[in-house]
Amino acid sequence: MQDLDPGVCEAVRHFWKTRRRQSTRHGAGTLDRSGRGAVTGGKQMDGFIRLVRKLLIASNVPESCIAVDKRVELPGWFRAEKRWDLVVIHQRELLAAVEFKSQIGPSFGNNFNNRTEEALGGATDIWAAYREGAFKPSARPFLGYLMLLEDCGRSQAPVKTASPHFPVFPEFRRASYRDRYAVLMEKLLRDRLYDGTCFLLSKNTAGTSGSYEEPNPELTFAKFVAPLLARVVSVCL
Repeated sequence: MQDLDPGVCEAVRHFWKTRRRQSTRHGAGTLDRSGRGAVTGGKQMDGFIRLVRKLLIASNVPESCIAVDKRVELPGWFRAEKRWDLVVIHQRELLAAVEFKSQIGPSFGNNFNNRTEEALGGATDIWAAYREGAFKPSARPFLGYLMLLEDCGRSQAPVKTASPHFPVFPEFRRASYRDRYAVLMEKLLRDRLYDGTCFLLSKNTAGTSGSYEEPNPELTFAKFVAPLLARVVSVCL
């Protein structure tokens, strides 16, 4: 596989550039200190979506099979439908569905819980729909989840746990949110809720360099995208 680092660096640069642009109030030129503009603006993860789309096309997957932004809704079992960030469908067969998520400070606690519930809920819903035949005649599709986390003091700091009745699992004791995300992504993969997961760290000073870190060798971008390409290419070609 080609060197993926330049593409990932460019996606990280796009993330920080877009976030800073969205954090500035239009016309006022003042910084949105709450960060709400960056949260609600979307589009920060478009660099990663474009990168994966580019890799699929480079592997001779027809562009018409890849949906981003539009026509990305898939039926669920516990809800009518859910929008995914990237969907691959070939001759009415669902081949892949992928989520691209991020989290920045300063509030990591509630947002981490929300991201965890979203990841679990999305996987549980689509696999139940698959079990009930929603995607016939599809074989089991590839399900992917990529997370980019801001690497900063607050995400690195140990977090206390509160469980007065039963002990928490040892991997969560005094674990930072950076550690907790790594645990989450690894468990999502090993429990086969997702077929590929990727966990990236980046500091908010990486806007021009696009620098990032892959703290877990099991959760790299290369290991995330390789099975995705293998699954899709095996059907499309």
